[in-house]
Amino acid sequence: MSQSSGLVGAAERGSLLRRLLRPLLAFGSVVVAGVAGFSLLGGVGVVDALFWLLDPTSIELHFQEHAGPARLVKAYAIVVLSGLVVAGLWTGETVFSAMFGGKLMEEVTRMQTKRQIDEQEDHVVVCGYGTFGKTIAARLRRTETPVVVIEHGDTQYQRATEDGLLAVQGDARREETLTEAGIDRAATVVGAIDDTNANVKIAVTASQLAPTLHVVVRAGDQMDEAVAKRVGADEVIVPEVVSAEQVCEGL
Repeated sequence: MSQSSGLVGAAERGSLLRRLLRPLLAFGSVVVAGVAGFSLLGGVGVVDALFWLLDPTSIELHFQEHAGPARLVKAYAIVVLSGLVVAGLWTGETVFSAMFGGKLMEEVTRMQTKRQIDEQEDHVVVCGYGTFGKTIAARLRRTETPVVVIEHGDTQYQRATEDGLLAVQGDARREETLTEAGIDRAATVVGAIDDTNANVKIAVTASQLAPTLHVVVRAGDQMDEAVAKRVGADEVIVPEVVSAEQVCEGL
């Protein structure tokens, strides 16, 4: 294990211990209050009082042989046991939340996103959320065109979700990833990755899965345009050429 991994693990354990401090203190306080209360009300020693906490039925047996405020002690026992249950549940919930809460929330979010994607029709699948893909997605959203992003990288995927977009994390060249993005119901797919070969593979796979799909591919230069169109691209965009044309239009 690397030193950084060890530091992360130690930090996580420290955080869990800090979160457990309050419920454990509450549990301990209920135990102390129970022992003290049983000793005072029932006139028994600490050992007997602890036994009453572990086995409340022993209270009934005790007062069958000894005089004392049996009803009061039994009522107090109910209060103490209720406090132990609440403190125990609090402790358990804290441990469960610390260990599994984040993963559960991720899974719930993933399921909600999947359901929303399954409801999409005539949407645009944007493969890649770099500068080019992000620009395409932003312009589509301004026209209220539904968008689903496919992004392999963690940072870009997180950025897409933070931007409020439906997103699938995975390799857009793979059939299962495109299928998860609803390619069979989409109107257009855009290969927006900064890699012409990857975009060409996306075009091939997408065309096979949805033959009527409009396929747009980003290419590195004009020499790749013919290749992209031969494999199924309906439109090929070379960002540098488009930018140059936009500049010329402004002159």
